Amino acid sequence: MKKLLLLPLCATMLFVSCNKDDDNDSGDNGSDIVTPTLYTFERDGVSTVSFGGQTTRILMAGETTDAFKAFETATEASIKAMFAHVEGAVDFSDDDLNSSDKSIESKVAASSDFFAANTTEAAIIKGEFAGYIEGQINEVFPNENVLAAAGVAGQIADGTSTRYVNAQGLEYNQMFAKSLLGALMVDQILNNYLSTAVLDAESNRVNNDNDVVEEGKSYTSMEHKWDEAYGYIYGTSENPENPNLTIGEDDKFLNEYTGRVNDDTDFSTIAADIFEAFKLGRAAIVAKDYDVRDEQAEIIRENISKVIAVRGIYYLQQAKIKIENGEVTGSFHALSEAYGFIYSLRFTRKPGTNDAYFSKEEVDGLLSQLTGDGENGLWDLEADTIESISEAIAAEFDFTVAQAASVE
Repeated sequence: MKKLLLLPLCATMLFVSCNKDDDNDSGDNGSDIVTPTLYTFERDGVSTVSFGGQTTRILMAGETTDAFKAFETATEASIKAMFAHVEGAVDFSDDDLNSSDKSIESKVAASSDFFAANTTEAAIIKGEFAGYIEGQINEVFPNENVLAAAGVAGQIADGTSTRYVNAQGLEYNQMFAKSLLGALMVDQILNNYLSTAVLDAESNRVNNDNDVVEEGKSYTSMEHKWDEAYGYIYGTSENPENPNLTIGEDDKFLNEYTGRVNDDTDFSTIAADIFEAFKLGRAAIVAKDYDVRDEQAEIIRENISKVIAVRGIYYLQQAKIKIENGEVTGSFHALSEAYGFIYSLRFTRKPGTNDAYFSKEEVDGLLSQLTGDGENGLWDLEADTIESISEAIAAEFDFTVAQAASVE
């Protein structure tokens, strides 16, 4: 009977391609909507999926982060120009990026739910990213060949790698990249494109109900907003219809770290849970079932927030092991990554609420504990402080420090 009921729905509501790939059982999600195997959606034989802007910004973020180590060529002006790219400016190695009217800065701390009415905090956050750039150029670059010490920026040996740190032992490139996970990718997914204020803006719901597409496009505005959220995690995958959910080379940002968390048995379904929710939520939009759509948005919020928290604790605990073994400088790389993940907690979202798991004040407090009040920063950090920060983060979630620390 279920199949007989679904066939006319498939014809009238344009269920996801309704082809041999879309054979998942619809009963598991509590509705009659089929969860497609792939993220493929069509109208009149034409794909309705589009997230080119998100792919562009992820690629821009990668090149901008790489520029933090271009000691011979990068300047404060050149990296800031990459961050705040203007259409036509030759900021990147890729001509397509240079010709784009997109920029990273324009979408940092720019979500509808968190920052539309909070432009003061948004400006502070953008300024903090500018500060990472200024610090790298003005503090680290001049000390490229200086051995770092407490209170002195320079280089440190970390196994077979050479790391470059500021006077507090922090790597600005890691702070920049990992903070972007939250301020760009997480904020735009959880607090902007999956927001009901964005999905249902103006006449979006009426237009979606009547398959009214954007001018010159194959998709409705609501479909496109959901796809843009999808693009911030899977936009640089080799095959975005069926993205790599394990650790791979597709993405050095959110999808990579989702895969790393997923690699632990305690969180072994998290990558699939996120992907399945994206597919079902998009199918629900096609089916005009907004309750199911919003349920999937909450699943995505919960799990992406968890990725940020788990990975932050993981790096903290890796650093703690180093410090306990007397390898103080060996802890700095993991602590620099942890810094960015803690910073990113500001942009997470408690399901069913309009609140982040941590306010900016709470995040600033955790970061202050991490770096200390003195000029030596990480050089003076103790294992007990790391444990305290880890416990404070885990207390807001449904996992333990021990579970997060075991992720490989």
